[in-house]
Amino acid sequence: MINKPQTKLKYYNIHTFIHHIYIYILSLLPSLLVSVTKEDMHLINLLLFILLSFSHHAYSRFNTSVIPITKDEATSLHKVAWSFKVRQWDGEPYLLLDLEAPFTWKDCVIKHSDIPCGLEEGCRFPLRCDTTLCKEAKSYINPICPSLNITDKYGCSICAVTPLNPVSNVCKISQLTTDLVDLYLTDGRNPSPGPNRPFGSQFVVSCAPSSLLRSFPKDVRGVAAFSWSGLSFPRQLSFLDVTGKVGLCLPSSSAGLGVAFLGEGPFYFTSNRNLDLRSILSYTPMVRRSSKDLGYYVKINRILVKGTPVSLPALKGSYVKLSSRVPYTVLRSDIYKALVASFSKATAGIPRVSVVKPFGLCLKDGGVVPRIDLEMEGGKVWSVSGENSMKRVGNGGACLAFVDGGSKVKDPVVIGTFQMENNFLLFDLVNQKLGFSSSLLGRGTSCTGFNFTVVGN
Repeated sequence: MINKPQTKLKYYNIHTFIHHIYIYILSLLPSLLVSVTKEDMHLINLLLFILLSFSHHAYSRFNTSVIPITKDEATSLHKVAWSFKVRQWDGEPYLLLDLEAPFTWKDCVIKHSDIPCGLEEGCRFPLRCDTTLCKEAKSYINPICPSLNITDKYGCSICAVTPLNPVSNVCKISQLTTDLVDLYLTDGRNPSPGPNRPFGSQFVVSCAPSSLLRSFPKDVRGVAAFSWSGLSFPRQLSFLDVTGKVGLCLPSSSAGLGVAFLGEGPFYFTSNRNLDLRSILSYTPMVRRSSKDLGYYVKINRILVKGTPVSLPALKGSYVKLSSRVPYTVLRSDIYKALVASFSKATAGIPRVSVVKPFGLCLKDGGVVPRIDLEMEGGKVWSVSGENSMKRVGNGGACLAFVDGGSKVKDPVVIGTFQMENNFLLFDLVNQKLGFSSSLLGRGTSCTGFNFTVVGN
């Protein structure tokens, strides 16, 4: 009982001491601005950033952040608010959640200012081309994007990158910069205000032209990167103790908020306050196909329908990608045809209805359909129940929510968001493994089960 108050007082003293230093440096800025060079200003900015980051770390007793996720009903894409919190004002734009993007980008403007960023909300300055961050960003250049040979025009004063619109598959030349974020932290049960005051924590973002937003939902103004990349949003949050683990739970409708966790956990939902979701996860190794490929991959042994293996002798060891860009699981043609044949045989007693594109098999809604099991590398099974295998299409019909991707697709299996909804996934980048729960609905909860009522530290 004595140690806890002492620990809390220690955090407060460290935070207060560093905050006083920070304010003192700020008070010197007007006189410093008269004589210092731009290089000196960047050093001052770095010092301020380090002081703030250290104070954030010292003050917080949490090692996990939490971000609400919203589903866009028109496109079935999932998104997060610009603030990475519950929407802070009516009309606050969103960013698409993307498991493959190398860095976050949004529709914004870079201000060319001699005052170092980190001192005011919305302050941004271009990163130079010779920085480590810029070099990493350029290592992820998509071959379909335009050339970045613009050094003759701008020199090294900017870092030119090419963010990609994952819906239209179009990219534009943009500048890499930094922005500020002040995230919720959590004890696993509720969000709490983070200690990231007065300005927040810096992260890398690209300011893209508004023309890159075409084909996005009207309230979406960019992309939030949640990939393997060292510049992805979760991996930049240095004030967290653990940034190599990302928990993801996608909602199945826009009526409630899903959730992303950044950090170690624990993770609790309101329907069962004593159940840590980590305890129900099965794990399979997670792999990268190459250093340039930022998507999340696992390997599959076989597919079973109603406990019977689908006849696919060459499937074992095939790559399976998890994608936030496609709404329904896409299968190579031979895999798709074999799955449909097995599922059709197992549902022979359920009346058929007219096929609705892009699907190939549709049944009368209301019948009990068999479970589809994905046996992963290591033998663990990801079970796909009816809620994640059958898409209701109206007029009393429901279709098998898997799509034929053709015979020449790069990835033989791409799991879409419909199959991930109401499943809790834990991407462990440190140990390179994926944790999966299968459907939470069978446990009496869903991905909207986290309590986003904010409580104090």
